[in-house]
Amino acid sequence: MKKYDTIIFDLDGTLLNTLDDLADSVNYALKLNNFPCRKIDEVRCFVGNGVGRLMKLSVPDECSNEQYEKCLLDFRTHYSANMQNKTCAYDGIMELLKKLYNKNYKMAIVSNKFDEAVKALNKVYFQEYVKVAIGESENISKKPAPDTVFKALKELGSKAESALYVGDSEVDIMTAKNSSVKCISVTWGFRDMDTLKQYGADLIIYAPNELLSIVE
Repeated sequence: MKKYDTIIFDLDGTLLNTLDDLADSVNYALKLNNFPCRKIDEVRCFVGNGVGRLMKLSVPDECSNEQYEKCLLDFRTHYSANMQNKTCAYDGIMELLKKLYNKNYKMAIVSNKFDEAVKALNKVYFQEYVKVAIGESENISKKPAPDTVFKALKELGSKAESALYVGDSEVDIMTAKNSSVKCISVTWGFRDMDTLKQYGADLIIYAPNELLSIVE
C-alpha cells in the first residue's frame, strides 16, 4: 500500500516558470503610473504572497494607497491578458505529471495567484492530469494559511497524512507545516537553497523526476 496517494503542487516557481510574464505585467503597471520599473531579480523576490503583496513591494515607498490600488488593477488587467506570453512548464514537469497520473496519484494545485489566473493556467497546461486548482480569492485565506490545502484535500477526497506538498518557497514550507503535510522543496524555482534551508525544508529535490522515488 502506498504511503502517499496525493500530491499538492504550488504553481509559480514549481510547475510553471511565470517570472518573465509577472515581471512584464509589474513593469507595465509601474510605467503606466509613472513609477520606476523593477529588475527581474527584484520581482523574483517579491512573488509568493499574492499579487497584492507583489505590487505593494513593487511600488515606491511614497506611493499613496490610491496609486497602489490603481497599479494593482492595471497589473491584474495586463496579466490576465498576457500571462501566457513567456510562461512555460519547467523541464521534466509534464513527464512527471503524466507518470504520477498513470500511477493513479491524485493531484491538485494551490497558489497565491488570483484564482481566475490559476484556473486558466491549469486549463492550458495541466488539465489532463490535475483536476483541482485553487487560487487566491475573497472566500478563502491565502497561503501560508492551510485553507487552500484543506480545500484541495477535501475536493480530492484525500487526507493530510497521505499527501505531499511540493513548492519552491518559504511560503510553501510554512503552508505545509500549517497543514500538517510533509513538504518537498524544489531548487529550480524562485528561491535559493539557503532560503529553503533557513525555513526548515523537510526535503529538497533538484529535478522533477526525483519526486517519483519519494512517493514510491
